[in-house]
Amino acid sequence: MHYEQHYLTPLFEPKSVAIIGASETPGSIGATLARNMLDNLDAGYKGKLFFVNPRHDTVFGQPSYDSVESIPHRLDLAVICTKAQTVPAIVDACGRAGCRNAIVISGGFAEAGPRGASLERAAVESARRYRMRLLGPNCLGIMRPTSGVNLTFAHGNAVPGTLGLISQSGALCTAILDWALPNNVGFSTVVSLGAESDVDFGEVLDYMVADPRTENIFLYIEGIKNA
Repeated sequence: MHYEQHYLTPLFEPKSVAIIGASETPGSIGATLARNMLDNLDAGYKGKLFFVNPRHDTVFGQPSYDSVESIPHRLDLAVICTKAQTVPAIVDACGRAGCRNAIVISGGFAEAGPRGASLERAAVESARRYRMRLLGPNCLGIMRPTSGVNLTFAHGNAVPGTLGLISQSGALCTAILDWALPNNVGFSTVVSLGAESDVDFGEVLDYMVADPRTENIFLYIEGIKNA
């Protein structure tokens, strides 16, 4: 399968993105995500970028929408960084709005106990109801440096290159990125998988194998769910 027809292409090369939970609060995940993508509007990202936060009219000078359903454009990708208890309803709203993919950055799901596991199942059920794909939860996010995509809460962009990185550990992913930048090691794609509640290791690997921008793939694997 050519990568342009791969079903995960809109996840990694979205033409329209909403960051749900975007804010200006210093040090917050929502602020870092918003700032990273705003910086990338001048560094190669050609798509549409939207912010969602009902408590703010603007975020870093850009309009902030009350909900994903009020955005006047169909989304390829929603990035969710709100509290775990809000995520199932937000995923459902994304599905109703016709969004194709979601990344759940937030933690507090199965790794936090039975209540979190129930929230995780509910989010996945909502995604599947609308045939959305969901990456995460509890992940660092994704980078696609050659397309100007930095949907992570890492501080700074990766250098564009031909190495793909798939990691089941967000902390290790961050450590590799911190090492790579001063050593001028570039990446085609960086993916932090998180809990793999829907999109899993094998699917992301399949995408990278088909990707002409990726010549080598670095894998950090703690365990494989679907062998």
